[in-house]
Amino acid sequence: MPASPQVDDVDVVRGLSAEQVRRRVAAGQTNDVPARASRSATDIVRANVLTRFNAIIGVLFVMIMVVGPAKQGLFGLIIVINTVIGIFQELRAKQTLDKLAIIGEARPHVLRDGEVVELPPNQVVLDDMIALGPGDKIVVDGAVTAAEGLEVDESLLTGEADPVLKQPGDQVLSGSFVVAGSGRYRATKVGREAYAAKLAEEASRFTLVHSELRSGINDILRIITWLLVPGGALIIWSQLLSTPDLPGAIRGMVAALVPMVPEGLVLLTSVAFAVGVIRLGFRKCLVQELPAIEGLARVDVVCADKTGTLTDAGMHLAEVRQLDSSAPVPDVLGALAATDPRPNASLQAIAEAHPSVDGWRATAVAPFSSARKWSGASFGEHGHWVLGAPEVLLPPDSPVLADAEQINVRGLRVLLLGRAAMSVDDAGAPGAVEPAALVVLEQKIRPDAAPTLRYFAEQDVEVKVISGDNARSVGAVATTLELPRADRPVDARELPAERDQLAERLAAGTVFGRVTPAQKRDMVGALQSRGHVVAMTGDGVNDVLALKDADIGVAMGTGSPATRAVAQIVLLDNKFATLPYVVAEGRRVIGNIERVANLFLTKTVYSVLLAILIGVVHVPFPFTTLHLTLVGSLTIGTPAFFLALAPNVERARSGFVQRVLRMAVPAGIVAGLTTFITYWIARGDASATPREHQTAAVVALFLVAFWVLAIVARPYVWWKLVLLGTMFSGFLLALLLPLGQRFFELDPSHPHVMLTALVSAAVAIALLEVGWWLDGWFRQEKRRLIGR
Repeated sequence: MPASPQVDDVDVVRGLSAEQVRRRVAAGQTNDVPARASRSATDIVRANVLTRFNAIIGVLFVMIMVVGPAKQGLFGLIIVINTVIGIFQELRAKQTLDKLAIIGEARPHVLRDGEVVELPPNQVVLDDMIALGPGDKIVVDGAVTAAEGLEVDESLLTGEADPVLKQPGDQVLSGSFVVAGSGRYRATKVGREAYAAKLAEEASRFTLVHSELRSGINDILRIITWLLVPGGALIIWSQLLSTPDLPGAIRGMVAALVPMVPEGLVLLTSVAFAVGVIRLGFRKCLVQELPAIEGLARVDVVCADKTGTLTDAGMHLAEVRQLDSSAPVPDVLGALAATDPRPNASLQAIAEAHPSVDGWRATAVAPFSSARKWSGASFGEHGHWVLGAPEVLLPPDSPVLADAEQINVRGLRVLLLGRAAMSVDDAGAPGAVEPAALVVLEQKIRPDAAPTLRYFAEQDVEVKVISGDNARSVGAVATTLELPRADRPVDARELPAERDQLAERLAAGTVFGRVTPAQKRDMVGALQSRGHVVAMTGDGVNDVLALKDADIGVAMGTGSPATRAVAQIVLLDNKFATLPYVVAEGRRVIGNIERVANLFLTKTVYSVLLAILIGVVHVPFPFTTLHLTLVGSLTIGTPAFFLALAPNVERARSGFVQRVLRMAVPAGIVAGLTTFITYWIARGDASATPREHQTAAVVALFLVAFWVLAIVARPYVWWKLVLLGTMFSGFLLALLLPLGQRFFELDPSHPHVMLTALVSAAVAIALLEVGWWLDGWFRQEKRRLIGR
């Protein structure tokens, strides 16, 4: 028996033996790239604890602990609780994401001891022999040892969209993927030495960057950081001038600075995203980048491939309509199916109906390519045969095309089996084609496709079906799903290449057939050029370029490893109906964070304004840290946590920062002025004590801040009313019960100053209410008090 071929002591037919693998693992020659799903537990704890704002609050907490009393440092406990909640939620999200990532990762087919086994990428070792087929992601660098029409797309590495034909001895790089043919390669660089390892690690990290929401919050926090320095200096100077008591001055300074820091805003944003990951994880949805949740909520155009999205990926052979009675059609179909070691869905259906026969040996093979729309093989004396799109293989005046069109309008897929004039591996192949048979394939429409399309229509999200199949066939399927304008499908071969003209044609149509991979990418770019936020769904290797360029790429779990690698969202259970839940989750996150941002920034604005006014007039600060902890926890901290995790179906819009500032700045100014005026008037009453002066200011601030909360919580539903009632009741208990009065240092017994607080707050509430309705009228936004 002849020995198996060797390459540097590696058997290229049987692959590595168990002993060879063991030696390489012991030597550290493994594909030990870092886990791609998430940060480590240590990183999560560090990121939640060691923050700029925790450092500020920590310093202020230490100062209060030094000067006392200890109960004035209650605000420090809230920071600890919020940080613990953030760590817990992100650790839960990490656990969910890590489990899902294992399911969704690309698993290479590796030769070990003569058998092909599927392995996780991190178990590949140096010199492993890895088998390749269409759609396979190349996980490590290597050298090709065998190839049959092997074409590799390296666009994700080089930017060059044209596939590269690989021959034995050629190099392949990690991060590229197979678009056609099959082959085998030997791993020459693994782990961190592989070309794309670092890029892949960065691209798929569990991250919160590149998000309009996060960027907007960071911009706001940057401004607040600059305001803290002059505000703190002014209030320190003012407190030292207004009182000779240094501990009292420090307490006043801390009380003024603490509410300026919106420490919970970033935390709640992280928690909202983390909870979103967990919720979507329960629906078998892998979010590879957290901002994808937000991004899909902003999408207004969804480009969906027909196969695997609207219809099941599997097919069955419905009919073979023979056109040439002399052609051995069953034998040819069986032989063609046998030439592809990794057949696509069409060839699998043909192989099930027509098994291979003896005597048909392929002398040349042309694997299926999405760009050319056909595959084929040459069988020596049996001739050259091709299988592909009739309109591509036949001249426009062929009568066979009319028969094919009649089948296409029924929503069936039609392939032409024909005899080619030359060998399929010739440069000019296939040449003239003699029709031999029409192969009719049937796909099953997904039961979740129609309700999903209806959901998008109700949410003003336009769906465009972009497929490589015949336009009439795709249009027939889309028509049964009641997609608008599906009865007027467009053949992509007639589309202009110029971007503006292409965008106009895309705006007019919803169904496009015979689209090449390059055209899918161009379509996404054309839609984006018109200001659309585009999501692309797909499962085939021909969708990769478009998935990569789309704002949000959505891949099916059973799709090719390449599509799963470049997509931000992977639907592991292949359910198109999961997309509405992803959209809804994104809307919940964006809408709710905008709500709570209004609360936090209103507090920052009135805190800065109060610090300035108090500093200018040189009077003691009206609050202790206990007062502000009470007001902040009942009007911001506790309700913000519930509002951040509540349902929200409002469509996401751009302009987050402008909308938040439009609400927070005037509301904060009203709250700050109202509190200062109340305090100033109360101090003018000589019959009232300093504690009664402070209590009047606390009541005025709480009522105005509570009304801001009531506006932000609109439209009301039962649980929001319960939340508002609970917060208000909590304040009344602290204000009126003796225990609350002693602990929070409140004294509401002076009727005149209390009346001043109530009147001032009533005027402020009227201003806020009128402003809210006028803002809605001016911006033509329908305002509602009660939810549906």
